[in-house]
Amino acid sequence: MKLQRKNRRVLALGALAVSGALALTACGSDDTSNGGDASASAPAAGSVDCGDASGQLQASGSSAQKNAIDAWVKQFTAACKSVQLNYNPTGSGAGVTAFLQGQTAFAGSDSALKPEEITESKKICSGGQAIDLPMVGGPIAVGFNVPGVDSLVLDASTLAKIFDSKITNWNDKAIAALNPDAKLPDLKIQPFHRSDESGTTDNFTKYLIAASPNDWKYEGGKSWQAKGGQSASGSSGLAQQVSQTSGSIGYFELSYAKDIKTVDVKTEAAEPVKASTENASKAIAAAKVVGTGKDMALELDYTPSAAGAYPITLVTYEIVCDKGNKAETLPATKSFLNYIASEDGQGLLAEAGYAPLPTEIATKVRETISGLS
Repeated sequence: MKLQRKNRRVLALGALAVSGALALTACGSDDTSNGGDASASAPAAGSVDCGDASGQLQASGSSAQKNAIDAWVKQFTAACKSVQLNYNPTGSGAGVTAFLQGQTAFAGSDSALKPEEITESKKICSGGQAIDLPMVGGPIAVGFNVPGVDSLVLDASTLAKIFDSKITNWNDKAIAALNPDAKLPDLKIQPFHRSDESGTTDNFTKYLIAASPNDWKYEGGKSWQAKGGQSASGSSGLAQQVSQTSGSIGYFELSYAKDIKTVDVKTEAAEPVKASTENASKAIAAAKVVGTGKDMALELDYTPSAAGAYPITLVTYEIVCDKGNKAETLPATKSFLNYIASEDGQGLLAEAGYAPLPTEIATKVRETISGLS
């Protein structure tokens, strides 16, 4: 143990330029008074502190954050060579299930835990319960593959009708009205949705429910409920289908849309809004911390009216026990989570197409992580 501490490796990544940082506010949280204490009680915000971390760390869940996790794991394991971290992007629903069955040290989810899931977690979190720690923010892009169309504007009503198979052709008058200068082909629309339980689906449908309730009559959730369309597993699966299928449209995180054209979304603002990290941050600026105690679940704004505010957004949470974590994985869990919540860890996100946490949220997250037991 002493030798491990003596050989503690600290990886200084340096200051990274971060564009489009989220301006999340903690209005709505009744636990903001501890922000000043966090920097003193939590490990340094800009380093990998391996501590006593060692062994294998199993985690699974959100495919939305996979590209971020990959970047983090590369840096973390370069510093903490005695830790092997395996993250399986099975989707938010499967990740939460695996965590609640005690199969993983933590889970990634694009939706906060439901009350019944928190209750169930008390069976595996001895003396405690599972909590939501926001870690990654960003836009859900709506990608499309329409021959001859490089730019496309859609609104919530049109998107709802497309994904509910009510609008079935690309030259439909509703699409044409939003795109008067586009040469829309007489081509069948091929809408793709997630086949697995997904927090991305949950957030995408929350947007449709909030922004166009008359056109989207489903209750929402991680499972796709509308009829018709085609399905694929994971964000990468959806992106692949859209990339290779003429006439297709689908939803996935911006980091998966590098070679795919994305929809500009018409909101109440004067101009349609592009899917970008910066524009997503403007919409998420109105988010509120609604979790109680150590839980930091956020309430997002899916109908922003500010200019340039992209409305289809999500926040990915790392789900972990506040108390009762397994002794053999606790050091590695705390070390990794502290790193990804650090300035350096968050600094890697913008380049990967994600939005980093604002300082006040990240500080509270690190404070919570330091108290995990």
